[in-house]
Amino acid sequence: MSVLSAPVIILNPADDVGVARQKISKGEATGYDGLMAKDLIGRGHKVALRAIKSGQEVHKFGQVIGVATSDIEPGQHIHLHNLQMIPSEHEYQLGGSNRDEGLLPVAERRTFMGFDRGPGGVGTRNYIGIISSVNCSATVSRYIADHFNRSGGLEGFDNIDGVVALTHGGGCALNTKSEGYRILTRTIQGYARHPNFGGILMIGLGCETNQIAPILEHYKLAESALLRTMTIQQSGGTRKTIEAAQEIIRDMLPTVNAVKRTEQPLSSLKLALECGGSDGYSGISANPALGVASDLLVRHGGTSVLAETPEIYGAEHLLTRRAVSPAVAEKLLSRIDWWRDYTARNGDELNNNPSYGNKQGGLTTILEKSLGAVAKGGTMPLKAVYEYAEIVTEKGFVFMDTPGYDPAAVTGQVAGGCNVICFTTGRGSVSGFKPAPCIKIATNTEMYDHMDEDMDINCGGVVTGEETIEQAGIRIFEDIIAVASGKKTSSEIYDYGDNEFVPWQVGAIT
Repeated sequence: MSVLSAPVIILNPADDVGVARQKISKGEATGYDGLMAKDLIGRGHKVALRAIKSGQEVHKFGQVIGVATSDIEPGQHIHLHNLQMIPSEHEYQLGGSNRDEGLLPVAERRTFMGFDRGPGGVGTRNYIGIISSVNCSATVSRYIADHFNRSGGLEGFDNIDGVVALTHGGGCALNTKSEGYRILTRTIQGYARHPNFGGILMIGLGCETNQIAPILEHYKLAESALLRTMTIQQSGGTRKTIEAAQEIIRDMLPTVNAVKRTEQPLSSLKLALECGGSDGYSGISANPALGVASDLLVRHGGTSVLAETPEIYGAEHLLTRRAVSPAVAEKLLSRIDWWRDYTARNGDELNNNPSYGNKQGGLTTILEKSLGAVAKGGTMPLKAVYEYAEIVTEKGFVFMDTPGYDPAAVTGQVAGGCNVICFTTGRGSVSGFKPAPCIKIATNTEMYDHMDEDMDINCGGVVTGEETIEQAGIRIFEDIIAVASGKKTSSEIYDYGDNEFVPWQVGAIT
């Protein structure tokens, strides 16, 4: 049996499990040392390579992913019925990484075609944004955006990608001294100054807790011809607000349309690294391939931002050892501690993170999921750790503390300045995330073919052995540059991405 046709993938010689390339029937050969399957092994699921005693640690990726809850025989299926989470306990190496980053000389670094916003950074898209300060102004904001996007309001302004209404379910009934308020306002200001927007209109109701003026004052945002504000109550109601807002945006159109793409260094790119709808192949194909692309971007002077704190739980030691200083490592561990406390206060636990779809795809514990998720971050030193929606200023590989829930996580990364998103998926996530283009990367060929209209890149060749992780990573890197320069992603072709602005809601709502 050839390596390419072997039904089971062995990820590390120390592993106790193999991963099924395809469904393996009971009694069928696994292709590993004469081993026969004793159960039906689903695609992406784990099969025991050797006998495992109850209570024994089980290894995948060369790392512990859980402990056996019963005796397991070689060839048996390993999943929720016989494997459980164990506490994440590691001897942490607290930073001090002095490994050469391998940065390329400036003259050898790649460039892309972007929109130069001066001190505001470089955009990969040219949108106008309408930001609701509160849910009460959401309907009006969407009505205004629809007028321009679907009623011919942008005719003759071909250099503008569209008008985006950023609406949400909060903005009132919260304490202005609370963490939830700080997160919401920090997210709003991050979008207000995002380089993928050429103009911004902020709309409130007027009486809400989340007032626009304090946001502008605290974050040093000044009103101008391309940053305008208004409230429905002050304007005299919904119809009058809509008419006035349309006039404001019409005034912006010529200026925003006049901005052209120019050659820009890759150091102006901030890449959000995300995964959703993960499966048993995520940590084998798309995630490590994206890690290669992340390393390439960093070598060319750019920034990549890993996130989803609950989904690095159990693998955080792999990041702390890459931290450039003990302070960076300790900040990451402090955010893990915050999540332990946060989930306990809410009657939950971090191991509850793997979703139904994750488990259907073969992932059993958060340790297993986290080890695969961390692979998106490549191998470069960890330069900084940011809180949710903080503006990312450090170049290189960094981490942002976010929930594992994809829309909320990416909202934080985009608020931090990410102007391109790479989103790996094994089950088939389809979000769009305006104003940042989102590249969907499939972990396996079956899903890619089945959902080909929504996927951008297929890493299934890594699973079958037809392509190396490095080759797939180079393809992703080249697509990042192309998309940053204007190539439309699948979600953009279908104009998806209007509903993925989801600021993280933390704390009491009264």
